[in-house]
Amino acid sequence: MSRIYLSPPDVGTAEVEFVLEAFEANWVAPVGPHLNAFEQEFAGMVGAAHAVALSSGTAALHLALRLAGVGPGDEVLCSDLTFIASAAPITYLGARPVFIDAEEQSWNMDPAVACAVLEEKARAGRPPKALVLVHLYGQSADLAPIKACCDRHGVKLIEDAAEALGATYGELSPGSLGWAGIHSFNGNKIITTSGGGMLVTAEATVATEARFLATQARDAAPHYQHSTIGYNYRLSNICAGIGRGQLLRLATKVTRRRAHFRAYHQALGDLPGVVFQPEAPWGQSTRWLTCLTIDPARAGRTREDVRLALAAADIESRPLWKPLHLQPVFTAAEYHGTGVGERLFADGLCLPSGSGMTEEQRQRVITAFRSAFGA
Repeated sequence: MSRIYLSPPDVGTAEVEFVLEAFEANWVAPVGPHLNAFEQEFAGMVGAAHAVALSSGTAALHLALRLAGVGPGDEVLCSDLTFIASAAPITYLGARPVFIDAEEQSWNMDPAVACAVLEEKARAGRPPKALVLVHLYGQSADLAPIKACCDRHGVKLIEDAAEALGATYGELSPGSLGWAGIHSFNGNKIITTSGGGMLVTAEATVATEARFLATQARDAAPHYQHSTIGYNYRLSNICAGIGRGQLLRLATKVTRRRAHFRAYHQALGDLPGVVFQPEAPWGQSTRWLTCLTIDPARAGRTREDVRLALAAADIESRPLWKPLHLQPVFTAAEYHGTGVGERLFADGLCLPSGSGMTEEQRQRVITAFRSAFGA
């Protein structure tokens, strides 16, 4: 039996056709027709006015923070229960992340805690320069109250929707409501370009500046002239072709992942101590990964016991994200919360959820999981 991975790439024939088209036209350089088309098609898909295709979601967040004016000594509020890439770019600019705990309803940033911290800092005359709000595991955060607090104090809201392409917040797409939004096309995401990301925004000047900085900030001159430091952050035309093919099947990919969640929930929901990630009432999750918690007091076994049992069956599973304030590189960072993220991390597990996973493979996961419970 082959190994079952958590969320491997799921590539079809359309991607191959777009890539071959690029080769036949010799558009293998970073900028080309696929890149422009991918940006336009992606912007239309998520309801954004502008989209800038970049080498990674991390690069997109870095540019968004820089264009938001974040610099040395500034503070940026950031979701605590997330991957380090949501916070690392804050440090690239010499700024300090301030971590905000999750809430139980969606596992995303707690609006009450975020707004309380924002209000306190504003009253002290030092409002944060920006707020990075992560939409976790395909589930939109509760945007409205956080956006209202940011707007009230002139704080730039940057949405990290790396895990939530295809999700909804009401009728809108996460990532399209803030001052800027970022998406990731890493190999494990809903869609992939092998590696890549996208910055979306409603402001044309932000998109223009992002493209300028992403292409080494070259001035308008016949020779190479640079008045500011930029980056080599543009997505290649080849990778953009892959992205265009992936976009064509976005809805199908989301449908498939949600079907995995339903099957897992039906097959494993009766086990003692097993609780699945809830779906918040304000929008539909993509179920990028099927996530659950295992209460050891009720289950008689820990999350780690189950993870190791799955590993023994050649099935990849992973703990939830370790809260960033617990990471060794952020031990001195400011944190606000009541430990919700810590509790989720202690008991949480992610199951294989790739859109290309077969029903037979999914049944293997279910059988191994139940065996870990002696069921």
